[in-house]
Amino acid sequence: MKKVSNFIGVAAGTASVGTMPAVRDRKMSKVAVVYWSGTGNTQACAEAVVDGAKAAGAEVECFSVSEFDVSSTGNYDSVALGCPAMGDEVLEESEFQPAYDEMKPLLQGKKVALFGSYGWGVGDWMNSWKDDAIAAGLTLCTDPVICNEAPDDESVENLKKLGVALA
Repeated sequence: MKKVSNFIGVAAGTASVGTMPAVRDRKMSKVAVVYWSGTGNTQACAEAVVDGAKAAGAEVECFSVSEFDVSSTGNYDSVALGCPAMGDEVLEESEFQPAYDEMKPLLQGKKVALFGSYGWGVGDWMNSWKDDAIAAGLTLCTDPVICNEAPDDESVENLKKLGVALA
């Protein structure tokens, strides 16, 4: 292995010095995490996705759907979309659904992942959303991640894995 730089590893109070293997011409992927959150639960999910993608070496930008310029979708290699279940287990209809509908053709050929939170029901909104994404020809790079209310430790780990899949 080619030496790139020295690093210091610390584990259980001990330190070690070694070398990192060379990364061979790997282009850093650019990931957008776009979400809608009414209570902060889906925003917390988005933050875990960001952490996972960054840990995997991606360049990540996180936006609420109202901040995201849909026309910039082409600037990203991968896109994570997050929305909670609303009403009768549907996507948020005033901001998120219209942006998602506009984004669908721009997501063709990109890695896409879905996530969200819910407070009632069993997650039917995510099954419908996943089916819609597949029918639109989107490439889901991993299974969607849902959590009941705020993400617990297991959900955070699954959301981080979702972020890694996007990187």
